[in-house]
Amino acid sequence: MENVLTVTSVNKYIKRIMAEDLILSDLLVKGEISNYKYHYSGHMYFTLKDENSTIKCVMFKSQCSLLKFAPENGMKVIIRGYVSVFERDGQYQLYAQEMQPDGLGSLYTAFEQLKERLRQEGLFDSKYKKPIPFLPRAIGVVTSSTGAVIRDIINITGRRFNNVHIKIFPVAVQGEGAAKQIADAIRKLNSLACVDVIIVARGGGSLEELWAFNEEIVARSIFESKIPVISAVGHETDFTIADFTADLRAPTPSAAAEIVVPEKAVLKSTIEVMRKRLKTALVKCLDQKKAEYEKLSKSSVFRQPYNKVYQERMKLDILNKYMQKAVNSNISKMRSEFSQLTGKLDALSPLAVLSRGYGVVRVKETGKIIRTVSGVKAGDLVEMQISDGSFECNVLNVKKG
Repeated sequence: MENVLTVTSVNKYIKRIMAEDLILSDLLVKGEISNYKYHYSGHMYFTLKDENSTIKCVMFKSQCSLLKFAPENGMKVIIRGYVSVFERDGQYQLYAQEMQPDGLGSLYTAFEQLKERLRQEGLFDSKYKKPIPFLPRAIGVVTSSTGAVIRDIINITGRRFNNVHIKIFPVAVQGEGAAKQIADAIRKLNSLACVDVIIVARGGGSLEELWAFNEEIVARSIFESKIPVISAVGHETDFTIADFTADLRAPTPSAAAEIVVPEKAVLKSTIEVMRKRLKTALVKCLDQKKAEYEKLSKSSVFRQPYNKVYQERMKLDILNKYMQKAVNSNISKMRSEFSQLTGKLDALSPLAVLSRGYGVVRVKETGKIIRTVSGVKAGDLVEMQISDGSFECNVLNVKKG
């Protein structure tokens, strides 16, 4: 048998043929992602399918890091890459180098995915929004130092209220590294605590040009800021992730300057109006108090200040007479009751009986009252109690009956 090849040789031969094919070495393939798996190494493995067929796909970490969106099952995508054979398994697969959503731009998809994720985390909740100070002493502006944005902000704030200090933190507003510069600027202003409010601004542009303000690092730096942040990115119709995270969104940088700084002339006019209203109210209040004073000064209380005292003294005299009369009446009543009780007591008193000629006889030795003749015998010494004293007697004889 001649020309017998090993399995490895066959796979290498097929791989070389595919590598030399102009179509297979650089092609665009569209389909739906299924069996998606993100490996811990950073590589992505998935299957691309349509109505009739499937093809195995792999995208290595270096290409995955450049994606602006997160692939997921069911997503329709367009992939640029090449087809080759994985020699170990003898299986051909598509090696993806670029990927974008089919029908939607990758940036727009990434924008919607990040927006939804941050919304679920609560970064857009109104309860975290900080109030914008009414009249800040210093304003921090994070923007490009060369664009028209900073000139507009300086001109508008200077025209409206020239006492406000503008502190510019120049950053790149688009391109590589712009998002990190913006986030670092916000954090630096917070650490310095040298401003009362921060304006993050840039002029209008495409989604790609505004993309730095859609980066997660910028959104989190705004959310973590202790100083209120106003987002003024693009035109009125442009929306970025920074707009949703900021404490206040201004439709344009110029509008942000008008929002954050009140117009000095208007404030002066308002103060003058309030001063006049305060003066009018004070004069009116004084007039009312003066009228009340004049009314009170004509009252009898002030014309005859002792009249009330005299009236009360008369009432006190009358009450004193009533009290004395009541006390005397009560004393008479109690004396009458006392006399009645004394009479009753006298009627029941043994002394009253003795005063009528009766007496009480007791045995001298024992003091026992003798009630019958059996209680005494001849020769006993007894004591006789009468109304005005007592005397002793000897019993000479005892008779019964």
